[in-house]
Amino acid sequence: MSGMSGQLLAMHGWAGDSRAWEPWRLAAEQRGWSWQCGERGYGSLPPRLPAWESGSKPGRRAVLAHSLGLHLLPPAVLAAADAVVLLASFAAFVPAGRDGRSLRAALGAMEARLAAGLAADLLADFLRQAAAPDPADLLPPGPGSEPLEAAGIERLRSDLALLGRVGALPAAFPPAARVLLVEAEDDRIVAAASRAALRRALSEATVWPIAGAG
Repeated sequence: MSGMSGQLLAMHGWAGDSRAWEPWRLAAEQRGWSWQCGERGYGSLPPRLPAWESGSKPGRRAVLAHSLGLHLLPPAVLAAADAVVLLASFAAFVPAGRDGRSLRAALGAMEARLAAGLAADLLADFLRQAAAPDPADLLPPGPGSEPLEAAGIERLRSDLALLGRVGALPAAFPPAARVLLVEAEDDRIVAAASRAALRRALSEATVWPIAGAG
């Protein structure tokens, strides 16, 4: 991002929140970029939809989305981006055919645990898998580290169902945008088949694999 400026807009994924972006916010603002991040409100932070600054501010409009965050962005926001960075993301979370059966069953089991009032235990297990092979205590504070309210749990359930439904890039994905895909090679959440499908859907994207990362 050196040598240019503009707006940077970030969206976290399932079970996360906007506090995870704090180091990114500081780095962006030090380089002269304005910063916004969306918030789903799973935990203690209130929901907030991100939006581009109005007016004719010069520079790029770049989106930074983690995991499900790509599918949580307002369509008008995504459509107006001219650069998109996707971190451990996907077009379809559940791969097609046989590859997706075990993952779809796992989503069903997760929904059952949420419905049974076991949200805290579920998030602890999920975050351990998300952080692996590193320990989960390296993750930033988020909904999994605090008591959950009923409204936040319902948003988790709704977005868990969305994980199972998404089957393609959002219709608003900007076809002319420059795209960077950042992939964790040891990702235990996003299936290898889903990562490969995203690379095929965005065949002109630059791909940055990170060895040994989850």
